This record gives sequence, C-alpha cells and structure tokens, in this order.
Amino acid sequence: MEGMAGKRSSLSWAVNIAAFLLVLLWTIPTLGLFVSSFRDRDQIASSGWWQSFSASEQTGFVRTGTDDDARQEGGLYVIEGSVLEGDQQLVAWGTGARRPAEFQPGETARINDGWDLTVNADGSYRLTSAAPFEMRRGERIFTTTEVPPTITTANYQRVLTAEGLGRAFMNTMTVTIPATVIPILIAAFAAYALAWMQFPGRALLTAAVVGLLVVPLQVSLIPLLRLHNDLGIGKGYLGIWLAHTGFGLPLAVYLLRNYMVGLPREVIESARVDGATEFQIFRRIILPLSFPALASFAIFQFLWVWNDLLVATVFLGNTREQLVMTGVLRELMGSKGGEWEILATSAFISIAVPLIVFFAMQKYLVRGLLAGSVKGG
Repeated sequence: MEGMAGKRSSLSWAVNIAAFLLVLLWTIPTLGLFVSSFRDRDQIASSGWWQSFSASEQTGFVRTGTDDDARQEGGLYVIEGSVLEGDQQLVAWGTGARRPAEFQPGETARINDGWDLTVNADGSYRLTSAAPFEMRRGERIFTTTEVPPTITTANYQRVLTAEGLGRAFMNTMTVTIPATVIPILIAAFAAYALAWMQFPGRALLTAAVVGLLVVPLQVSLIPLLRLHNDLGIGKGYLGIWLAHTGFGLPLAVYLLRNYMVGLPREVIESARVDGATEFQIFRRIILPLSFPALASFAIFQFLWVWNDLLVATVFLGNTREQLVMTGVLRELMGSKGGEWEILATSAFISIAVPLIVFFAMQKYLVRGLLAGSVKGG
C-alpha cells in the first residue's frame, strides 16, 4: 500500500520535479549574470547572454568624410574610408535608417543625384561624384555587422583594482563578523530563557518577538540614529554593530527558541536533578545540541550584513575610509547604474566570501530550519 512505511509516495516524482524547477529558476539568472560579467558593454547592449557563444548582429551607422576629405581622381571626386571597427564582419548596408540592410557588400547605390556609393565586404567604402562635393557632415552609411563572441577579464581587473576596494573589504569584515556573533550570543540566552525558564510574562515576550519580525527596519533607521547621537555613540562601528544586532535579534530569538523547545526535556530535567545551574545547563547541554540552529542563523545574518548598503550608509558614513564593499561598488558603477558589465562582475566578487561561509555551514542549514519550524511549544 502506497504511503506506508518503507514505501515511496506516488507524489514523490512531483516533488522531485518541483524541486528541480525551483533550482533551475534560481540557476539560470545566476548563470546569465556570470556570463555577462565576462562581456563588454557593447555586447551586453546588443545581445542577450545566451548569445555569448555565437556571433551577434549589430546595427549602426558611420559618416563618410566631408568635402575636405575628397580627392580628385581623373574626372571624379572621391571620398574613401571604412565602416568597420575591430573584428566586425559586414553583412549588409544601407543609406537610410528604415532600410539599414538594403544592399549587399560590393553593391553600388546612387544617392543625391550623381553620387555613387560602394561598400565592399572588407568594410571599405568609395563615394564618387562628377562634381565637387558640398557637404560638411558627411553622408550616413547604415551597417548590419556580425561581431564574433569575445570573452574579456577587463571587468574583473577594473573592479579588483578599484581605488579603496581593499580598505572597503576590511571595513566589511569589521562590520560583518561582530554583527553576526553579537546577535547569536544574545539570542541564545534569550531563547533558552523563553524555552525552558519559568517567569511571569514569558508568553507576552514570545508574542512580542514574533510581532517584531514583521516590522520593517526602514521605519526605525532615523529614530535609532537619533538615539545613538543622543547617547554619544554617533556614526561608527559600535553604532552599526548595535543596529544590526537589534535588526537581527527577532529572527534569531524566534528561530533558536523554536529549536530549543524541541530538545529532549528528560536531559534537561536530569541535569537539574543532579544540581546543575541554569548557566551550566545552557553552556554544556543546550549550546552543543543547538549548533545546527545557531549555524543556520549565522548564515542568514552573515549574508544579510555582508550585502547590506542601507544600514551601513546610515550608521557608518560615506567617506572613503568608512565605505563598505557595497558602497565602493555602487560608486564604481556610477550614479545612474548603467554599467551593467560592472554590475555583473561586482556581484560575483561580492558573493565570494558569503559562498565560502555558506558551503562551509550549509549542512547545518536545512537541519536547523526544519527542526525550528516543526518543533515548538
């Protein structure tokens, strides 16, 4: 009978397919971002990342020389030049924006009553006229070209050699490590008290912690900064450590409390009968057993603080000595954020350390989250 112990559920295939699709939905955009980080601006603007491994078509125009560039050849006035740059290959050309591929390479077009224009396959053009040219800007030649795929590491060189990036990396580490450790220490004590210690108002405190989970941090930024200024903390590392601690505590307490509630009661009661104090129980029993939940929250908090820009801007500052990595990368991309090749490269450089942390602790992530989500009291 399906669904019994030792039997696979008939819906297991649906679960596997759904999991595969979710992984695919996350992987494809990441792959696209990674491929784009090795492309230049022109390639990103003209074609999608999935076209990176094949030649892409580009449409543009160039102007011929003017009457000052003309030379007399026999009875004709001639202007010559090229419409191609770099490794481009000419596919077609035209004399109007509405028909950029009207002529094939090597064909000749009659323009302006008496002017003959020829564009060859190698990109060279020849504009001839029986009478002297009278033009100051040059005629436009619209081209359709093929650009072979190219891979460049210039984006990574530009980001890695950016001024102040090394200092920003150290600033980010200085902010992230304490802002991850401090909430874990405080939340572990609070979670143990809410899970195993009896005192008036415990249920109200637990409800308050759950309620704080839905409060957006943006509404508390300015009041918290004013409080820091009134207390003399101001902008600095201490202020941003306390800010990240406050913003991360509700999730940490909720996650750890739910996990600790599910720990074996018999072990804790036996320790109390043997005369162990609450602190001894917490340090020798609760903390070792709660390591999966602690690691789960550590991953979340580290990723959040490492990728943060808003809180760092408010509580740390914007000077070159205070900027974190996200701040330096934001300045590198410019105020309009139009340099997509830098954005893609910066994304992969900034996630290098979080990926190391995640893969080092990911075996505890699912275990801690599942235990904390199904065990409670």
